[in-house]
Amino acid sequence: MTTQRKTSPNAARRSDASRRAILTAAFDLVQEVGYAKLSIEGIAARAGVGKQTIYRWWPSKGTVLFDAFLMLSEGPAGDAGLPDTGDLEADLKVVLRATVAELNDPRYDEPMRALATEIAHDPELAAAYAERLDGPMKELKKRRLRDAQQAGQLAEDLDLDVAVEMVWGPLFNRWLQRSGPLTPEYADSVVETALNGLRPRP
Repeated sequence: MTTQRKTSPNAARRSDASRRAILTAAFDLVQEVGYAKLSIEGIAARAGVGKQTIYRWWPSKGTVLFDAFLMLSEGPAGDAGLPDTGDLEADLKVVLRATVAELNDPRYDEPMRALATEIAHDPELAAAYAERLDGPMKELKKRRLRDAQQAGQLAEDLDLDVAVEMVWGPLFNRWLQRSGPLTPEYADSVVETALNGLRPRP
């Protein structure tokens, strides 16, 4: 008779503590040294673990950084969806102003740009990003627009996927390309301009 070995609670806690230390180290280091100089060795040294511990869970520094973002977004806050006061324009302005504040936060700028570059060159990471982060967030955005559509605030034949890109796309493009100031006023203008084209026609 064989006895199955089970992970002890202490071992599970140590494993979770190591994982969080690694992800925190990756996020902190990429801000300090930039993505080009970020290395698995550097992450391991900062986290106080061996390189093999990192490679056991992640195949590359890009996947470590991605999971660091997921760790930061853990929690029930995103599950509630977008605000719905009945005033679609006001709700979208609140959300886009919050997005502007996040994109302008110096703590996130370098890590997010590094992740965007890595996603552009790594199909597997891009697929993981679409499945685990971008896809679920897009569904929350579509749900809010769908509710507005059902309330008669948006055109019945509106393509919600295209609508999401019209509302949120300009912010990310301006941020990524550094093509102009990213301000709350710009966010408001994007919402107003987009809704002018998305509302039902008389």
